[in-house]
Amino acid sequence: MTYNKQFFEKVFSTKRMERYFNAHQDEQKAILHYQCNVELSEAFYVSLSTFEVALRNALSRELQTMTGREDWYAIFPTMPGLVGLNRYITQAKKQIVGRNEPILASKVIAELTLGFWVSLLNSEYERILWKDLRRAFPYLPKHLRQRRTVSAPLNSLRSFRNRIFHNESICWNLDRVEAIHNEIIQVMGWINKDIPGWIEPFDRFATVVEKIKKGMDWR
Repeated sequence: MTYNKQFFEKVFSTKRMERYFNAHQDEQKAILHYQCNVELSEAFYVSLSTFEVALRNALSRELQTMTGREDWYAIFPTMPGLVGLNRYITQAKKQIVGRNEPILASKVIAELTLGFWVSLLNSEYERILWKDLRRAFPYLPKHLRQRRTVSAPLNSLRSFRNRIFHNESICWNLDRVEAIHNEIIQVMGWINKDIPGWIEPFDRFATVVEKIKKGMDWR
């Protein structure tokens, strides 16, 4: 089977592939570049998935402490300033009901999107939540312990994560991509200083980047 330009345009669309074919006169080099993009996206799985779970659990734990209840989200409909967050809870419950599962606090919390967790640290909730949620980042250096210091990278990482999950192009500026990976590791270290060391042995990101640099001759 020959995997040529026509194959990739048919399977992945002409629009998606045009950037690659416009960038390379060699058709096979363009195809390799696209394959590198897929592999690089896959290489972020360990860091991004660990980051998302760690963030969710850390924030949920502080919300439970703040409210004194496992279903801390139950306060949203009646608490001034937090009513807007209830739409995330409603959607999570719909997903659970759609699977014919019981609506348990643990299931609702697990169903909530990364967008929800990141939004908790937006400026509009600072006066209500930051005092408690800052404890989710016990290893954040003292001189950086401000809401915006955490919110800015979290929003950036959420956008990047969505780009990967929507199969968008990320394999162009590897220096920038490496900086993003380092930022993920840094934020996880704010939550728990031992997370970066735990994922290091099986995080393939650095290996994949080196492979791409060699294959694309980007050294």
